[in-house]
Order: sequence, then structure tokens, then C-alpha cells
Amino acid sequence: MSDVRDLHIIVVGCGMGGLGCALSLAKNGFKNVHVYENAPGLGFVGAGIQMAPNMARILDRLGCWDAIEKEATNVKETSIRQGSTNEELAHVQMPDIRAKYGYPHCTGHRASLAGEMYNGCKNEPGIRFHFGTTLVSVDSFSPKAKVTMKPLNGPDFAVEADVVIGGDGIKSITRDSMLSRLGLKAEEFETGQAAYRIMLTREQMSTDPELLALLDSDLVVRWIGEQRHIIAYPVANKTIYNLSSAQPDTKFAAAPTATWTTFGSKEAMLEVYGDFCPLVHKMLGMVPEGEVCEWRLRQHKPLPTWVHGGVALLGDACHPTLPHLSQGAAMAIEDGAVIAEVLGRARSADPAEVHRCLKVYELLRKERTSELVDLAYQSGRALHLGEGKAKEERDKQFAAFKENKASIPDKWASPDVQNMIYSHDCVAHARQNFDDLYKSIAAKL
Repeated sequence: MSDVRDLHIIVVGCGMGGLGCALSLAKNGFKNVHVYENAPGLGFVGAGIQMAPNMARILDRLGCWDAIEKEATNVKETSIRQGSTNEELAHVQMPDIRAKYGYPHCTGHRASLAGEMYNGCKNEPGIRFHFGTTLVSVDSFSPKAKVTMKPLNGPDFAVEADVVIGGDGIKSITRDSMLSRLGLKAEEFETGQAAYRIMLTREQMSTDPELLALLDSDLVVRWIGEQRHIIAYPVANKTIYNLSSAQPDTKFAAAPTATWTTFGSKEAMLEVYGDFCPLVHKMLGMVPEGEVCEWRLRQHKPLPTWVHGGVALLGDACHPTLPHLSQGAAMAIEDGAVIAEVLGRARSADPAEVHRCLKVYELLRKERTSELVDLAYQSGRALHLGEGKAKEERDKQFAAFKENKASIPDKWASPDVQNMIYSHDCVAHARQNFDDLYKSIAAKL
């Protein structure tokens, strides 16, 4: 094989990271990208999602941002409030995000984001989708990667590829196969947290002026209390009000590790937020009985490696994060963009060369994603403080923000943290640092 862009590349998983990676590879000229997904098709569901400028920058390069932005909400301000009283602790104006970073901070529906990336992929002749096909194992990592796949109807079959990208999420078979081959095991970091995801329609909120004002706004609101919070914002052309929560994990603590979601009771949800303000209760009360779902929020300790031979991990497969910075999907899409960039710089299709380039990807991404994962965890701790000196100090920081506008404990809304995250161009960073990192890896091999 003379042209590196003829590499046979397998992408495992059709989530945000997998779709973004496949599309980035195709836009970089790769002609033989195969995406395997265990679902029989992409019936996009899910709740709201925040799309920060660092994500929008990549989506624009991929040609799908304009359609996504059309039905998204351009966030202009955020309000952090005491959950029990609705008293505002801090108000952050965000009217100049586009001017500062080139792109807005938006909220939208996950179906819109995934759907437009999928449409972009379908327009690329170099991408083929294989639905209803599950990765069973990675059987070989070098010089060629070999995997075993299982279709919905039919016997298992083997596939050989030059590159395998594991975008198969927090339950990643790619990761488990890699670590098993290396005699290692992923260690879960017990977050002790779970989440509700709620979507209220305009029809449900139409008779209440107070709720309609929230739906028609460009505002993100976070209500915080001891060990829990709710964040809410409009999506889908302001036809849906999305609420996401974080609270103590009581459903899953004694459950098997394979358990990730459960149907909950509306009564239990209302009890968890029993001391929150009437405005929150009004919204939670609109959730139909039987439609309450709770997710366990998971995080892993940093992995010793993301790359082995021609196999690499991205997104939740290697750096699952708590949602308190709203950067999980963004980091996965960034991973895919960087993978495409470094593979495009490979000097040949030789397996050793491909491996070196994938190791550059790991060096480019691992430190930054670890920093954001830790920052999300620390931000959650600050938001969930109970009565005591630590909470008093936190609330002093909220009060001080009204004067200095510098930093607040809710790191998602803090201007200094926004600057660190939103100004980062992962592709430009890869281009700037590739040569030096490549040389450092080549010297070790």
C-alpha cells in the first residue's frame, strides 16, 4: 500500500466520537473507513446537549455546524441559584462568546447533533456503515489489527484492518481487549452520583408564564443544593426545555456493574429534590408517571495507555467524565479530529509508522482530557457542598464574582475556565506539536 489514505480503518461505535472520527477521517482524504454499530439503525434519541465553541469549531470544519446551529439556542447568559430558595448566587453574561472565540456556546438536542454528523458521513463515499454488528473482541493488535464481529443474524466473522478506533463508550470492548492483552484492567472511580434526564415540551409549559419565560430565553439555569443540582436550558428551536440533574446514587450502589440505567419513580424523584424551590417542583411535577429514568454517572481512573499497535481509544472509552463541564461529547469529537490529523501526517502505511502516529494522538490529548475530567469532578464537589465552612467560602466566591467577574466555583460558567476550554483548537494544536512529539516517540522505539 503506497498511499496512507488507503488504510483500512475500523471505527467501533456510532456515538458522537465515532461519527465525528469517521467524518474527520473522510474529510482528511481517507477512503476506506468502516463504522460498526451494534444497534440495527440510528434512531436518534436522547436529551439536550451543550455545544461549546471548541466543539462548534470542529463541526464547522466538517461541514455540519450551520444546520445544527439553526435549531440550537445561542446561550447569552447563565444563572446559578440556590436550589431551595431560587435566590441567585451568580449571574454570568455571555453575549460576546462568538466574538471572543469565533463560535457561540449553544444548547441543542443530541438527535440534531448526531443526525447532522451522520448525514455528513453518508455524503462521504469513503465511509461505510455496518449496523446491527457488535464487536466481540480484538484478537490481534499488530502488525495488523484483527477483530471478531457478531451480526444480529448470522455467525461471528473476523475482520482485519490497519487501524481500529474504539469509540464504543464507557462499556468499551476495545478498551477491555487492549488492557487484557497488556495484563491490565480499567479501574472505575466511584462517583456516587446518578442523573435524571427530563424534557418538557412547549405544550406542557404553555399555560405558565414563569415557565414560558425560561423556555423563550437564552438562559442556562443551575439550581444547586447539598449533594445535588439541576441544570436546565431550552433546545430544539425552543420547543423543549431540557433538565439534567445530578444526585446521590442510591439505585445502583448494590446493583451489578452491568446496570447503567433504571426506570425510577416520580415520587422518589420529587423526594430527592423535596427541599428545592416551588419553580423546580412545578417542572418536576410535569414529568409523566412512568417516564422517569435514572442514569448512573461513571468515571474511570486514568488509563495507562490509549494505544496498542494499530488500535486506539477515544471519548468515553478512555476518558469518561462527569457532565459538570458539559465537555464529554466535545472531547470525543476533538479526539476524532486529532486522530484524523495525525494519521494524515503518517509518512507511510507501515504498521510501525501508524503506531507512532497514534501514540502522538495520545500525547496530544491525554493530559488535556485528564485535566478537564478532574475539573468537572472538582466543580461538582463545590456545587454539592452542604452547610459548613467550605460552603460559606464557596458562597463568598459567588458573591465576589459580582464585583470582580473573574472566577466562580461553577467552573462551567466561570469566564477563566471558559477561556481555557473554548479557545483551544485541537487541530491547530496537533499541527503545531506533531513533529516534536513524533520525534520524541521515534527516539524511544
